[in-house]
Amino acid sequence: MIYCVEDDDNIRELVVYTLESTGLEAKGFAEGRSFLEALAFDTPELVLLDIMLPGEDGMQILRRLKSSSKTKDIPVIMVTAKGTEYDKVIGLDSGADDYVTKPFGMMELVSRIKAVLRRTGRIKTDTSELEINGVKMDLKKHEVTADGKTIVLTLKEFELLEKLMKNQNIVLTRDQLLTDIWGYDFDGETRTVDVHIRTLRQKLGEYGSMIETIRGVGYRIGETNER
Repeated sequence: MIYCVEDDDNIRELVVYTLESTGLEAKGFAEGRSFLEALAFDTPELVLLDIMLPGEDGMQILRRLKSSSKTKDIPVIMVTAKGTEYDKVIGLDSGADDYVTKPFGMMELVSRIKAVLRRTGRIKTDTSELEINGVKMDLKKHEVTADGKTIVLTLKEFELLEKLMKNQNIVLTRDQLLTDIWGYDFDGETRTVDVHIRTLRQKLGEYGSMIETIRGVGYRIGETNER
């Protein structure tokens, strides 16, 4: 179930219609009060939240959702006409999972919703095969190819690439990668991660640039990357 909080009747009805026509359940709300009342009885898989609403605005509602243990894990996509970088940063820093600026295409919105649902584990997907930017991983065969050419990786390099690809667009810290791949009892330091990232990039060749360094934080594979 997707909840759409939007005060423009035409937009709200079109969004609900489009979502339902693509196989998703959806319910619309014209303002925050009725939306919050509905939350007491049912928890949606995702919320589309406009900023400019009568009464309590979308940012206030977002902060309310993220401050409650019952609703803090519900993915939220901000849908608004306010498209400045400042507005986006405030929304994302307040806990929004994505930000769509009006006017937007309905199919783009559906695609973004499904991407957030996959990323947050709300849609179960077959993860035996992964593919991003021409790089494919077959987890069952333990093989990596780039444009059909086999890339030979060590076990840790394979696990590192798998972790990054499964968490596309999410920045993973060095400590997190060290713990998840090498284990809590590994007697090493985060430089181990940097060394493996470097060799992984080298083996991927022109595809190595898909792994982005987020200075002072860690690494990620983004939405699209230029080779």
